[in-house]
Amino acid sequence: MTNRKPKTENRKPRILLTGPPRCGKTTVVQKVMARFPGQAAGFYTREVREKGERVGFEIVTLDGQVAWLSHVSFPGPQRVGKYGVNLENLHRVGLPALEVTPGIDLVVVDEIGKMECLSPHFVEALERVWTAAVPLLLTVAEKGGGYIQRVKEKPDKILITVTPSNRDELPERILQLLGIG
Repeated sequence: MTNRKPKTENRKPRILLTGPPRCGKTTVVQKVMARFPGQAAGFYTREVREKGERVGFEIVTLDGQVAWLSHVSFPGPQRVGKYGVNLENLHRVGLPALEVTPGIDLVVVDEIGKMECLSPHFVEALERVWTAAVPLLLTVAEKGGGYIQRVKEKPDKILITVTPSNRDELPERILQLLGIG
């Protein structure tokens, strides 16, 4: 009996988008989702501004749930820069959004960043998702150690750096990688 490596075209793509803050990673994900014909699970993070100043981030699930992930006024020991991080909201809203149930054609996580990686439960959920038989579209912080670095070093992933010069063409390229378009 011979051990054969699966054909590349039979593998589900694991697409990771990286790049500096505000380069367009979330916009690329949203443009892909606007054209994705299947059922997706997951979440993205949305910047919240007050009077032109960024004050925090919300978790927005693909089925429409919204919760604060971080805010400048949140107290407590879980902090990234000036932001207090609400891990309870990540666990209550973000983690259930990563459940791969029958009929899910794609899992989206925007983003794998320092705030999210404060939670070992988030990292465990991502490891489960990584082994699921569905394609993944993930954004990952450009800088950071620990799980941020480990996920970028995983085999069988497609790592794409988003830049101002390529961000407009990336949604089409990603849809092609997902077998659409």
